[in-house]
Amino acid sequence: MPRQTMNQQNISQQVEKQAEAAQKFSKDGMDAMLRSFGTLSKASQAIAVEATDFAKQSFEHGTATLEKLAGVRSLDKALEIQTEYLKTSYERLVAQSAKMTELYTNLAKEMAKPFEGLVSKAQEQAFKAQDRAFDKAKDGLSKVEAETNKAFDEAKDAA
Repeated sequence: MPRQTMNQQNISQQVEKQAEAAQKFSKDGMDAMLRSFGTLSKASQAIAVEATDFAKQSFEHGTATLEKLAGVRSLDKALEIQTEYLKTSYERLVAQSAKMTELYTNLAKEMAKPFEGLVSKAQEQAFKAQDRAFDKAKDGLSKVEAETNKAFDEAKDAA
């Protein structure tokens, strides 16, 4: 009976250690998530400011073009102003798209950073648990093999 009590205590200690490890992992995950959300908040503000500035500049550019068109006396000059407006608008849109792509790419990278260490820790713990389970299985198999050999030898001696 004392052997069972020791096994129960050992199992209880292992369960307690696993619970503590899970609790720490959960806390670390929550901390990483909060840091990631902080990054999201800051980056979202920067993206909103950038989009607002672009919209304001686009409005001003369009208004200035309309003012130029209002003073035009020939069709050729009106076409020239419109062509320049379209060309400039396209160039601005391409530049803005590249800028927004960069902002979103940086956002994704920064939001993932807090989780990088967490993933490697989880992998490390999983490998350790796998190694422990393998060692216990190996020990159990060795004990069964030893008991089987002992029983076989006793049966052979008895015969």
